[in-house]
Amino acid sequence: MSEAATLTTKTTVYTDLQRDLGAVLDGVDDPVTTMSTAACLIHAALPAASWTGFYRVVAPRLLRVGPYQGPLGCIEIPFDQGVCGAAAREERTQVVEDVHAFPGHIACDADARSEIVVPVHDASGELVAVLDVDSHQPAAFDDEDREGLEAVVALLTPHL
Repeated sequence: MSEAATLTTKTTVYTDLQRDLGAVLDGVDDPVTTMSTAACLIHAALPAASWTGFYRVVAPRLLRVGPYQGPLGCIEIPFDQGVCGAAAREERTQVVEDVHAFPGHIACDADARSEIVVPVHDASGELVAVLDVDSHQPAAFDDEDREGLEAVVALLTPHL
C-alpha cells in the first residue's frame, strides 16, 4: 500500500473511532465504563494492536492495570520503569518503534515489538491513566497514530 493510502486509511480509522466512541459514550460519566469501552473499540479498530488498555494512576508515581483487551498485562508499573512509566512521568506520548531498545522496557508480553502510550487526563487536567497499545510488529505506530490516539484520549476526558 502506498504511503498516501496508508495515511488516508489511518485518518479514516481514527475519524471513525472518534465518531463511534462519541456515540457510545454520550451521557456516560463512569471512568471504568469509559476506559473499558475505549479499550474495546480501539483494539478492534487497530489491526496491528496485540494489547490495548489503560494503566491507571493509583498512587503517586504508580500505575495499575485497568480495563484492557489482549493477553495478561503487567499488574503494576512504577513511573520510573518502562514506556508506560515514561509517558506518565513526562506526561508526553511515547512512540517506540523497538521496545527492546527502550531503556527500562518492561516485557509484560514477550512478543511485543513496538508500543505507543498516551497520557490520559481528567477534566481538571490531572493525570489519571495512560493508554497503552502494543504490537507484535516492529515500528507499528507512527505520528499519524500519535495524533489519532491523542484525539481519541481528548474525547474521553469529559467522561473521566
